[in-house]
Amino acid sequence: MSGAVEEHPTNAADAAAAAAAAVPSPAPPPHEPRGRLLSFRHLNALAAAAVLASTGMVSPADVSFAALSVPYVYLLSSSSFPPTSASSSPAPVFGRGNRLLSAYVSAAALVGLLLPGGYILHGVLAGDKEGIKAAAPHVFLLACQIFMEGVTFNRRFSLPMRAFVPIFFNAKRLITISEWLAGEIAKEEVEGSGVRVSVGRGLAVANMIFWGFNLFGFLLPVYLPRALKRHYGVEARF
Repeated sequence: MSGAVEEHPTNAADAAAAAAAAVPSPAPPPHEPRGRLLSFRHLNALAAAAVLASTGMVSPADVSFAALSVPYVYLLSSSSFPPTSASSSPAPVFGRGNRLLSAYVSAAALVGLLLPGGYILHGVLAGDKEGIKAAAPHVFLLACQIFMEGVTFNRRFSLPMRAFVPIFFNAKRLITISEWLAGEIAKEEVEGSGVRVSVGRGLAVANMIFWGFNLFGFLLPVYLPRALKRHYGVEARF
């Protein structure tokens, strides 16, 4: 694992930069579902995930989780929450122009990708292999989540499936963030690394708090019930 970081420092930096350009969504966006094509943001997230996976900084278990999520989402969509002709273009769960939601998405981008991406870039320059390996799985899974949100934000997927993806990945990422935090706490400070160690611990704590609230304070109690009510309410009217 450590050898992979040494062999691919440019790849790690490229992945961090690409991930920072893809803005995560705590919930699927409130606008009209698009057709088949993915946006540049979603393709950029896929590229970042692929580069991170190729560096060896992400465990095979996390890579397998992300890869198997694709057929599982399609299986769940076809068997449990298939789209209907009436619900393929439902009204958004949250209204357009919601400033509070926009601010929340911006905070998710800052805490989840921009700051960890900068942390990884700095780690490449500073030679902090352990710090990079600890933060990379979270960034990898968040990039995969953004890509899968793009896949499901499509008329071929129902609202419950669009809500499922962030919940599914958020729950998994809490595990990787807890491992990141444990690694940062166990890290011993060496001469000149005190600031970086403190920043790494602060980022891990901030992500644990933010994404823990996102799952248990927003997605499960707020977004998922609204998505289910909107989905079944539309079906009931037709």
